[in-house]
Amino acid sequence: MTQQGYMVSNAFFNRELSLLEFHKRVLYQAYDHSLPLMERLRFACIFATNLDEFFEVRVGGLVEMLELNTSTPAGPDGLTQEQTLAEVCERAHSLVYEQYYILNEQLLPMLRENHIRVLRREEWNELQISYLKQVFETDILPVLSPIGLDPAHPFPRILNKSLNFIVKLAGKDAFGRNSGRAIVQVPRSLNHMIELPSEVGGEGRTFVFISSIIHYFMAELFIGMTVIDSYQFRLTRNSDIFLDEEETEDLLRAVQGELVYRQYGDEVRLEVADTCPKELEDFLVQRCEITERDVYRISGPVNMNRLSDLFDLIKDSRYYFVPFVQAMPKLPKRANSYFSALKKQDILLHHPFDSFHAVVDFLREAAADPNVLAIKQTLYRTGTNSPVVDALVAAAKAGKEVTAIVELRARFDEEQNVALAERLQRYGIHVIYGVVGFKTHAKMLLVARREESKLRYYVHLGTGNYHPKTSMLYTDYGLMTCDRDMGADVYRVFLQLSSLGKASKMECLLYAPFTLHKGMVRRIRTERENAENGKPARIIAKMNSLYEEELTNELYAAAQAGVKVELIVRGICQLRPGIEGLSDNIHVRSIVGRLLEHSRVFYFENSGNPELYCSSADWMIRNMFHRVETCFPIKHKKIRDRIIEDLELYLADNTHAWILQPNGSYEHLQPKDGEEPIDSQAILLERWAARQLTPV
Repeated sequence: MTQQGYMVSNAFFNRELSLLEFHKRVLYQAYDHSLPLMERLRFACIFATNLDEFFEVRVGGLVEMLELNTSTPAGPDGLTQEQTLAEVCERAHSLVYEQYYILNEQLLPMLRENHIRVLRREEWNELQISYLKQVFETDILPVLSPIGLDPAHPFPRILNKSLNFIVKLAGKDAFGRNSGRAIVQVPRSLNHMIELPSEVGGEGRTFVFISSIIHYFMAELFIGMTVIDSYQFRLTRNSDIFLDEEETEDLLRAVQGELVYRQYGDEVRLEVADTCPKELEDFLVQRCEITERDVYRISGPVNMNRLSDLFDLIKDSRYYFVPFVQAMPKLPKRANSYFSALKKQDILLHHPFDSFHAVVDFLREAAADPNVLAIKQTLYRTGTNSPVVDALVAAAKAGKEVTAIVELRARFDEEQNVALAERLQRYGIHVIYGVVGFKTHAKMLLVARREESKLRYYVHLGTGNYHPKTSMLYTDYGLMTCDRDMGADVYRVFLQLSSLGKASKMECLLYAPFTLHKGMVRRIRTERENAENGKPARIIAKMNSLYEEELTNELYAAAQAGVKVELIVRGICQLRPGIEGLSDNIHVRSIVGRLLEHSRVFYFENSGNPELYCSSADWMIRNMFHRVETCFPIKHKKIRDRIIEDLELYLADNTHAWILQPNGSYEHLQPKDGEEPIDSQAILLERWAARQLTPV
């Protein structure tokens, strides 16, 4: 299976189009008959959510720049913003068509074959109508607020991503008004779906959308008038937060103020039922102030992600991946704490195969240890009811000096982070909001412990967030160590973030926005020089996204010198592989499977003396120059060899790997005749189940 590609006039792919290619790879998982049925549906819902965010942020940004008449020149890919927006809309329309084709032609029929039905209104029998009428009158009607459109009630400001009906009416209301139209918003406080009891629904499991119930009984909202028909629609708005940080004195209050604006930003997309007549569609286009290009006619439930309610309602294990048990690290013999264990050896955590509880337990141990004087931690995304936050609070209550660097502007988690910051401050924790103009994206934990009248630093550094839930779904590495140089470097980073002093010289960490980019460039150039001198030269880089022109050009130069460059890039990839004389020595693959590949790992052959780094940073402009990031070396040989073994496994995957082609398309790699299937994620799950983390 190959995705349709796109051509560019030079050596770089467009960022937005590359991101859409990733979203399509996610959608294509819904085609995969080897996956359990509900997991296929889950991928279709994930795609719907991804596309929402794409319009809210990426398309919203493009539209905003064009509306401001910003004369931004074409990017390195050669496309202007107008050209990019046109290409994006064309590609997005194609994806939406395919999204609903998969749903209507494959997923819903297969659900029915398995006695799981989502009933349409025209399928309801008299018994079901009677039951649903009672549900409507009891649970739904009291929370509905229909808005008749007339001079006193103009077209309302539609809430971002809310589901609504445009209603066509005939007749006059009790006051003699006759506008002919009304808007009804589907309440966000209600579940998207309900299940019918077996005596009403019949054989198997039967579900109905709340929106279908409202649609069927719409006439109950307009007594004395005639509802000719009603049609679902949904509006997506620009939801990126803008802060003029030079003029912002209180970042916390500024973020709180911008969160209100997010729900009512500029319109960028209108989804409307494909049965909606042109007259009403034109009315919505005019009132929503968008163009015809921004209209997406939907053949099915508007907002497919509403089907995700089924995951909580259907628990049958036949339809899901087989669950796995996460392992806890086995500490060395005679080590009765993480502190004594780390004095003997570093500990590598590979999530989700290894449990994130190891980090939580380490924090709890530090909070209770009378010899621990201080704890410092960065918090980017933590989730609600976080055990990490509870441990920090416990440490503060125990009299430790606790400092939290809270990044308020973690996109779509801002509201949670504001609440988090306020909670931490209530317990006397020093809360710092990072550096103006730079997101603090580094994943660092530092524990300062007094031992024999000296101070020792214990450190955790990771590629992913301190978020227990995502650690069960994302692949990430975490390193726990008391290495002297590593501890001193992490302390220096925290000191600079809190004191705003000048950047300190680091012993082993690479640190954005100061040394990370230069460090990566220098190591790529070393590989190029080694290849030119006939020495072993190879680069393996695993990341979420690659979009930084200088690093891309350095990879091109290295490949031309004979360096074997193997990239594992999950999402955006600016680099164009396989071009004769430019990048024919570069191979790019994307792994899309059960788990979200999130770890960032950079391997350099270094003439037979390999260097391996893990990082919180992708090779993106923002990560290199506009964020606080850390990139840490893996010094312990056995740990380094274990991560290299993982990288080689990803490179051998022939089941969930997609190979980037020179024209920007992706070819789904599948085992050839007689070739053994290699599913990297499944093998890692099997290895960790068998290994149970024998200490290195």
